[in-house]
Amino acid sequence: MISKYNNEQTISACCFIVHFIQLNMFKKLKARWHINSNLQFILILVVFSVTGISSVYIKDIVFRYLEINEATSLGLKTILYIVTIVPSYQVLLLFYGAVFGQFQFFLTFQKKSVKKLIGKFKISI
Repeated sequence: MISKYNNEQTISACCFIVHFIQLNMFKKLKARWHINSNLQFILILVVFSVTGISSVYIKDIVFRYLEINEATSLGLKTILYIVTIVPSYQVLLLFYGAVFGQFQFFLTFQKKSVKKLIGKFKISI
């Protein structure tokens, strides 16, 4: 069967759809985070990116220092991974937030995250 659309048209249509979805997603995130500025939105995304990369880098340093390797049990690696990544990520998020001028946003973001986490572990009597 011969397609009546060529590859360029198909690619253009796909790019348009992806672009539309991304714009819609960005608008929803900006509304959810109460952000009006595109620059602030970009800075927040940069902070999340740099924080993730940095926390994994710190995990690598800690694992190297503790001599964690392939022979180490998966359970121990998992526990150390969580103990290393979670606190370093939280601290780095505030640090990079301050560096990029978004400290207040990330402080509020972390407070909401902690409240949600604590709320999930509350036991009702």
